[in-house]
Amino acid sequence: MAEQRTWGGRFEGEMDLLTQLYTAGADHDLWEHDIAGSVAHARMLGQQSIIPQADAAAIIAGLALVLDDFRAGRVIWKPELEDIHTHVEALLREKIGAPAGRLHTARSRNDQVALLNRMLVRELCDRVNDAAGAFISVLCDLGERHAADPMPGYTHVQRAQPVTLGHHLLAYGEMLLRDRERFQDCRRRTNVLPLGSGALAGSPYPLDREMVAAELGFDSVSRNSMDATADRDFVAEFCAAAAITQAHLSRLSEEIVLWSTAEFGFVRLPDAFATGSSIMPQKKNADVAELARGRAGRVFGELMGILTTMKGLPMAYNRDLQEDKTYVIAVANVVLPTLRIFAAMVPALEFDLARMRETAGLGYSLATDIADYLVKRGLPFREAHGIVGGLVREAEQRHCELNELPFAVYASASPLFSRDVAEITVDSALAARDIPGGTAPRQVRLAAAALRGALG
Repeated sequence: MAEQRTWGGRFEGEMDLLTQLYTAGADHDLWEHDIAGSVAHARMLGQQSIIPQADAAAIIAGLALVLDDFRAGRVIWKPELEDIHTHVEALLREKIGAPAGRLHTARSRNDQVALLNRMLVRELCDRVNDAAGAFISVLCDLGERHAADPMPGYTHVQRAQPVTLGHHLLAYGEMLLRDRERFQDCRRRTNVLPLGSGALAGSPYPLDREMVAAELGFDSVSRNSMDATADRDFVAEFCAAAAITQAHLSRLSEEIVLWSTAEFGFVRLPDAFATGSSIMPQKKNADVAELARGRAGRVFGELMGILTTMKGLPMAYNRDLQEDKTYVIAVANVVLPTLRIFAAMVPALEFDLARMRETAGLGYSLATDIADYLVKRGLPFREAHGIVGGLVREAEQRHCELNELPFAVYASASPLFSRDVAEITVDSALAARDIPGGTAPRQVRLAAAALRGALG
């Protein structure tokens, strides 16, 4: 087996099987990226006359055959070959013979690995960007549909002021838009070509790195060969962006769980996105939301994993960095399916709009509007706050809502009250907040349109 290693000349005998298995890479499925990088590298080597043009052409043709084998499922993974890079090179040698040995000219596995990682993270940024955009579009649709449907707004999980369901859902659209921008930023910083950095010191060959960058879609080439081979900031950044995204999805999950309880009764779960109980026939559980909430911990853990891996590494490349792909893939395997299932589940939720409207005005949620009523008649807000606080206390003692208090109670609390205080309702409270960012139906529709426009 020693002859199959890319580094075997200095070693005698065979590697222990346990070592083979323990040191094998987690890049089995990344052959598309690896072969694309090798094709670009071989083409550049030929153009620069670093290797014979005929060998470069043979390598490129052979890599096309290797790619066909992978796509057809004909490749058998061999632990003794360690990683995808060695598998591709070994398969290429089977196809074209000796010229395959020229492919690794002016290239180290260190900069080759860095290239593969950047291509992977770049692709995943695009996929998350698309998935987040699709979910935001769904939330925009719902925001417009429910722009005028009242519901209670909460702070501290206590009824606070009326909002609309559309306004509430669009808050998650804004979160996801920021998430999307974080992945776009991550992609921009990721999209720097490391190939040509060698093991850590650069290359003595007359490489045309810009040619390779252009072929592979990179915006620029790295300026420092040590940083290029040892940097995994982009991996940590991807995991951080994913962790924030999953945290936002977890917050929405928590609300779906709460809203679907009998205590809230705001949402009926669609059968296609719920499960039952093995013992209680009446149960319909929000398992999709609960799992999304639970899997946030997995994403947070992967972020801590890559940060912990990076924190103690001296320059430049260390084998610890082999773990980077496992963090990226694990994170993507949570965030992408969660975005996709939420884009399907949330529009299927059955909102009980009548109950949401009914509860929007309960729990003294119009108290602030009554205080504002007094302010508009000349009273300082702090005094108005105290007066309405007394009205709330009176309503609590009478076990009624503010709008059920006799007008005489209002009149005794302040001579500024007139009978038109009874005109303060959930709908008037919503309509009053007709400023950018407010929950007035007109503003909600404008916000939905602006959010949709921000998707590009």
